[in-house]
Amino acid sequence: MLTNFKLLTFVLLFSFFTPFAQTNYIFEIDSLISVKEPRIFNGVVLITKNGKPQYSRAHGFKDIQNQTPLQLTDQFEIMSNTKQITSVLLLKEVEKGKVDLKFPIKSYLPNLTQPWAEKVTVHQLLNHTHGITDLEKPLLFEPGTDFKYGNLSNILLGKIIENVSGQSYKQLATELFQQLGMKDTFCYSKENKGKLVTGHMVNNNVFSTVDESFINDENLPADGVITTAKDLSIWNDQLHKNKILNFSSYRLMTTPSVMSQHDVFGKEKMGYGYNIRIVNDENVQYFGHTGLGDGFASLNIYIPESDISIIVLENQMNENSNLYYYFETEIKNIILRSDLIKK
Repeated sequence: MLTNFKLLTFVLLFSFFTPFAQTNYIFEIDSLISVKEPRIFNGVVLITKNGKPQYSRAHGFKDIQNQTPLQLTDQFEIMSNTKQITSVLLLKEVEKGKVDLKFPIKSYLPNLTQPWAEKVTVHQLLNHTHGITDLEKPLLFEPGTDFKYGNLSNILLGKIIENVSGQSYKQLATELFQQLGMKDTFCYSKENKGKLVTGHMVNNNVFSTVDESFINDENLPADGVITTAKDLSIWNDQLHKNKILNFSSYRLMTTPSVMSQHDVFGKEKMGYGYNIRIVNDENVQYFGHTGLGDGFASLNIYIPESDISIIVLENQMNENSNLYYYFETEIKNIILRSDLIKK
């Protein structure tokens, strides 16, 4: 690890060859991920602009017990950032005419016997306005009247995708990843862990290993995708430049249909589309989402006006909820106020 003095010397020397405005955010992020308080950063950061890396770092360990250094090519569980992929797979079935977003989910999940299955629509599963908290319980609220985020809606979306396509979620996702050139992305299974790094829980900067993932085939559509920072940047480029969905589907996915709040993106409520947040922060509009669980944390942001991706993947989850996304939030703020946005 570079000392602060050595790091500053490096940045000053580098600035002879690169305008200082560009190195400023590099120095800020390098300094940030080197601190040990309020917590330690353990993960990778990738910032791209126009498809080209502007900042990339791996900091920490794949496995805290063996002290094996992380690499940029390592694979991470992205948890709820998986949901964006599920939205795309569902919308591709809409484009084929196999799903109508306005139809009740009973149309595609005939085995559901609950009365609310005739009321909740596919659209409401996609934007978390369905009110379902448990398959055996009444709705929390009338569908379409409120927002309640959770995994169950995407588990149901996965079942709809499988029922109308006649293929498994894993098959369809794998085909999509191959089509997009996301060579290091796959759906988790106990038989196929690839180069997945070890997840960790952290309490007062003390790391403990998460021995077994809680992902199973049923909840794959909610939090089961394993990927790299580079592959996520490919995803952003393909998705937001209409290379996966047609314009109409993409517009539906990225248009706010409900309001919700998340601390990473600010204290005020913001627009929410189909498993993606539409945010205006520091006078910059962008799309973003987070993921957390199994000893992992992730942030994926795309800024369309500047063609910038901000990707942070950590193989640690803090037990203090106030510190869940500490570095993710700070790195996002550094980039939003940098000249990288304006160039």
